[in-house]
Amino acid sequence: MEYKKLTIVISPFQEWLRDIITSQLANIGFDSFVDHNNGVDAYIPANLYHKGELNAVLDEFSEDFAFDVKSELIADRNWNEEWEKNYFKPLVVADECVVRAPFHKEFPHLKYEIVIEPNMAFGTGNHETTSLMLEYILKSDVAGKKVLDMGCGTGILGILCSMKEAKAVTAIDIDQWSFDGALGNTKLNKIFNIDVKLGDAALLGEENYDLILANIQRNVLLNDMPSYNKVLNDGGTLIMSGFYSEDIPAIKEKAESLGLKDAGHQIKNNWVAYAFVKA
Repeated sequence: MEYKKLTIVISPFQEWLRDIITSQLANIGFDSFVDHNNGVDAYIPANLYHKGELNAVLDEFSEDFAFDVKSELIADRNWNEEWEKNYFKPLVVADECVVRAPFHKEFPHLKYEIVIEPNMAFGTGNHETTSLMLEYILKSDVAGKKVLDMGCGTGILGILCSMKEAKAVTAIDIDQWSFDGALGNTKLNKIFNIDVKLGDAALLGEENYDLILANIQRNVLLNDMPSYNKVLNDGGTLIMSGFYSEDIPAIKEKAESLGLKDAGHQIKNNWVAYAFVKA
């Protein structure tokens, strides 16, 4: 799958505006973002990109701000080089886990070492939502539990759960690139109890889970939360991320309408990870 990379420069630059624009772009199909000093690089599957939708987002702020937008088509063969040169550095999470690529030569040796072959699939750990979810997993007891990872991306969350002795992990993503990447990364880390599936919440219903991880985006979470709830065991935990602090009321209201109990949340640079327990 080819991706569109849009480099958006905001003048005059305001961090709060970058966050708002990023949130709105996520709602129209953009799934990966890299912040820079005067704007953001935003990535979207090329077949989902519509210039009119982008313009509608930016036009809302055009009276007070100017936007310089450059687009680039990212082919499959370019993505590893893109990450290696610019973005993907070894990541340390909570002094317990290091996420690295095969090409990294220097990195700290910690309790958990996850090797990720970088591609366009979201989830190398460097984004706030992924690191928040990793932190939740590190402080959770997942040993012997059945885990569902929705929107698995590179498979990083499920891999850590397996390393922490989860009984079994089901990893689901709608994107072919993510599906292929997650399969490859489970083999790379010698993980054998992760079942990777291509699809969405429509695949749910055959099994039940003790822990569900869903790092997607606000609209998908709101739509699919009832499906997650149906396959979550009593006493099980649902942890969701991929949305902003301003989305907390909507997420909380939907979860509680399903009978899920608020178990707290964490915020990092306005991104949120929220946990709920099924009573």
